[in-house]
Amino acid sequence: MTEAAGTRRIVVEATINGEPQEFLADERDSLLEALRDRIGLMGVKEGCNNGNCGACTVILDGRLVCACLVMAAEVEGSAITTIEGIASSDGLHPLQQAFLEDAALQCGVCTPGFIVAAKALLDVNPHPAEDDVRLWLAGNLCRCTGYDKIVQAVLDAAGDGKESA
Repeated sequence: MTEAAGTRRIVVEATINGEPQEFLADERDSLLEALRDRIGLMGVKEGCNNGNCGACTVILDGRLVCACLVMAAEVEGSAITTIEGIASSDGLHPLQQAFLEDAALQCGVCTPGFIVAAKALLDVNPHPAEDDVRLWLAGNLCRCTGYDKIVQAVLDAAGDGKESA
């Protein structure tokens, strides 16, 4: 990799998906670039690269952020959860299972961001109303499925959805 003149590398320590991580980041790397290119977490997707689509949504110290808008150097000492940290060794998270059962995904580019955002919602509001889900997920865009199945999957995962037909 060719580096631009004057570019420095920075050692960053953070807890990623519950595990301590240390990585070397270019001073101009976004968190998205660091997660994908330096750490190899390919579930975080690059969509718009300007914070409008939500494909790169992660939980950073309890807040939802677009990883493309955060500099990697800013996460020193932080806790980050990506889509790879949602499932457990026992199997899929109920949100992931509901997305499968409700056919709430197609191409998959937006799916990780939606699931991470929905997980953050359910962490603060385990029984959201449909309007809460729609408002909470408003920062995530899908070009394939539409939103009804996604909203239904979140409601089903919360145990508040009607049985899917």
